[in-house]
This record gives sequence, structure tokens and C-alpha cells, in this order.
Amino acid sequence: MTEPDTTPRIAITRTFAAPPEAVFAAWTEPGQFARWFGGAATTVEDVAMDVQVGGQWRARMVLGDGSEIGWHGAYREVAPPRRLVFTLADRPGDQFELVTVDLEAVEGGTRMAFTQAGGHMPPEQYGRAEAGWQAFFDDLAAGLVAG
Repeated sequence: MTEPDTTPRIAITRTFAAPPEAVFAAWTEPGQFARWFGGAATTVEDVAMDVQVGGQWRARMVLGDGSEIGWHGAYREVAPPRRLVFTLADRPGDQFELVTVDLEAVEGGTRMAFTQAGGHMPPEQYGRAEAGWQAFFDDLAAGLVAG
């Protein structure tokens, strides 16, 4: 009998009123990513992306109190416009979460299956991180509709 995977994770499925190519571009083009990842706390000047397997990415958020979050990681899989897999961390070191974004064309748009896993945060932080991603995805959806 196999042990169940108990690694803490976030799993979100959303449908966007845009084709997979547009959703993929929102994940991989710095100007678009800066618009929805962190909202006003992130600007395009704070985002760098080398979107290829092994390429690095980074984004910096400046919060209302002046504190900063420096996000970074590397791309593991890049298969436009279907799949993007990358590592994610907000502190120095080699403890990264693994983010997977799978996109599927559906009637009226794109279904996105998002997961983040790794177990590098306390379990209670996964709930807060999930709420953050949900808010980011609301901004992503609004930009895709407006765009």
C-alpha cells in the first residue's frame, strides 16, 4: 500500500474568458505579470524573466508599509501555451516551492489548474498563500477581460 502524499499544497482551478495563449502570456511577459502578480505593489521594472527551461525569474513587491518581498525561482518546464512549471521562493536559500500551471482551452476561454507544493512553509501559511493567489487571479481575470 502506498502512503498518501501529505505534502502541504495549494490547488486552485479557475476559468478565464481568454484563450490559453493570452493566459500563458500573462504568466510569462514581465509587463503583464507585473500587472496582476501583487497588483500595485509590483511594477514592470521589478520583474525579470528568462522564460526557458533553467532560466531564472524574479519579481519584487514593495508593500504599503515600505517592506519588500523579493520573489525568485527558475523555470523547470515551458510548453506554451499549455504548461508552465517553475520554482518559487521569497527568501534566500535553496528551499523552493514548486508551482505548476496547466492551461486547457474550454468553451469560452481557458481552464487553469494551478498547484503550489513543497512543504517549505508552515501549514497555516498555505491558507494565507492560497488567499493571496486567489486575489492575484482575480486581478489576472480582470486584466484578461479588459485586454
